[in-house]
Amino acid sequence: MISLLLGKLVELAPPQVTILVGGVGYEVEMPISHIAQLPPLAHETKLYTQLVIREDAHSLYGFCNKSERDCFRQLIKISGIGPKIGLALLSTMTSSQLQQAIDEQDINTLCLTPGIGKKMAERMLLELKGKLLGESNSMPVGSLFTENKTASHSVKADISNALASLGYNPKEIAQVIKQLPDTDDLSHGIKEALKLLSKH
Repeated sequence: MISLLLGKLVELAPPQVTILVGGVGYEVEMPISHIAQLPPLAHETKLYTQLVIREDAHSLYGFCNKSERDCFRQLIKISGIGPKIGLALLSTMTSSQLQQAIDEQDINTLCLTPGIGKKMAERMLLELKGKLLGESNSMPVGSLFTENKTASHSVKADISNALASLGYNPKEIAQVIKQLPDTDDLSHGIKEALKLLSKH
């Protein structure tokens, strides 16, 4: 089991990043909110990881802190919630916010995540009650997306890719991107986009 990577951030293509460890590049899928916290390219970073093995693929999922990784482990144990929905949940809320939604039986908040309907939310309330250890993790946004932007890879393109990875369709994404003001802050841009999507 690969539980931790400590290495250099060498590639970024949300929701994937590549971490170079001992001459080997590990492709890791991450929640969009965690990608926004990474240091600039070529800097060292530490990720807590979960390896998911299936017949057709071995996939590695990464998180900036241990509590989010452990929350992901609990999520993918639930029937019907695969790694993609698990990442979507942790892209739209922290493990602490998820714990609060579970504690308060807040189905509406859970249903804001693409792929989570009322029945799935009800199953989550039942199966996760008392199992998530919500920790208050302050997650400062790094400078990756302000220091490494290029003309062909704008923040809005990153936001589009991020929303697509969460399960939103191209039409929804296009409508929201048109409404977003220009920004160099990916984390803020994603939050604003999600707010707009929740009103549709």
